[in-house]
Amino acid sequence: MNIEKLARIDLNLLVCLRVLIEELNVTRAAHRLCLSQSAVSKSLAKLRTQFDDPLFVRHAHGLKPTPKALFLKPKLEILINQLEQLTQPEQFSPGSSDYRYQIAAVESVYPLILPHFLPEIFKRAPGVTISTHAWAEETFKQLQRGEIDLGITGKDIDINDAKLTMLPPSDICEQEIYRDNQMCLVRKEHPALKQHWNLENYLSQRHVQVRCDGNERWLLDYRLADIGRERDIAITVPDFNSAASLCSYTDFVFTAPSHFVKLASKQLDLTVLPLPMEFPPMAYTLFWHRDRESDPALSWIRQIIRDKTTALRQFAG
Repeated sequence: MNIEKLARIDLNLLVCLRVLIEELNVTRAAHRLCLSQSAVSKSLAKLRTQFDDPLFVRHAHGLKPTPKALFLKPKLEILINQLEQLTQPEQFSPGSSDYRYQIAAVESVYPLILPHFLPEIFKRAPGVTISTHAWAEETFKQLQRGEIDLGITGKDIDINDAKLTMLPPSDICEQEIYRDNQMCLVRKEHPALKQHWNLENYLSQRHVQVRCDGNERWLLDYRLADIGRERDIAITVPDFNSAASLCSYTDFVFTAPSHFVKLASKQLDLTVLPLPMEFPPMAYTLFWHRDRESDPALSWIRQIIRDKTTALRQFAG
C-alpha cells in the first residue's frame, strides 16, 4: 500500500467525479453537490490531471464519459458506498433517522410480504425512505457493491435445485421469510375444467411464463425435463400481474406461488387449481451482503422483517 500516494487523493474530488458520471452535466452536478459551476469545473480540471485523462468530452446534450471514466464508474460506486457506511453512526435511532433504504424485490413480494412489515417500519421510523427496485439478474452484484441494501426473492430450497436456478454468491447472507407451494390459475370457463385435472391435462394446455432473473426457465421446467416432458409456453412476460391478467381472457395456464395465485384469483375472478405433480416448495428469502451484517440500520430493518413475518412462517408450517 502506497500511503503517500493515497494521502494525496482528495476524496471530495472522487465524490464530484461520481456525481458528474451520474449527471453528465456540470450544472446539475453543481446543484447536487451544493457548489458553484466554476467550483465543479475546477474540480474536473484537477481530476483530469490526477487520472491523466479528459474523463468527459462535450457534446450537444452535455458530457460524454471517456472509456477511462466508464472504467472508474463501478469502482467509484463501491468506494463511495463504503465511505458512506463508514460515516454511519454506530447506533441506529429509528425515531430520528432519515436513512434511505435500497431494496430489490421480486414482484410478488409487494402484495404478499411488504404489507406485513412496511407499516411497522414507517411507524417506528417516520423519517426513513425506501427506494424499491425490481429483482434482476444484476441484484446480487448490486448487493456486493453496496448499491442495494436488501433483496427479497424466491429461492429453491434444495442446493441441487438452486444450482440449476439461482445460487447466491458465497458472500451473500440470507434469511428465509416463508415457504410457498406452486398452484395454477385459469379463467372460470377454461376448457380444461371439463376434464379430469391431471398432469396430462396440464401439459396439453398452453402456458404463460414469467421471466425471472433473466431466465425463461425455472425449476418446474427442469423437473419436467427430468421425466422427458415439457410445457407448451405460449408467451413469456416480465411480471406476475401481466401473466395473471392474460389468464382472464385466454386459455393459458399460469403456474405461480399459491399466495399470489389466490390473491390474483380474487382480484380477477379466476379459478385456482393444484399443480398436478409432486413439486418442492420454494422459499421467499431475504438477502444482504456479509459486510453489512453488523450495519445498525440494516440490522434494525432485518429484525422488523423477521418479527413481522412470523405469522407467515407459522401459516406455512
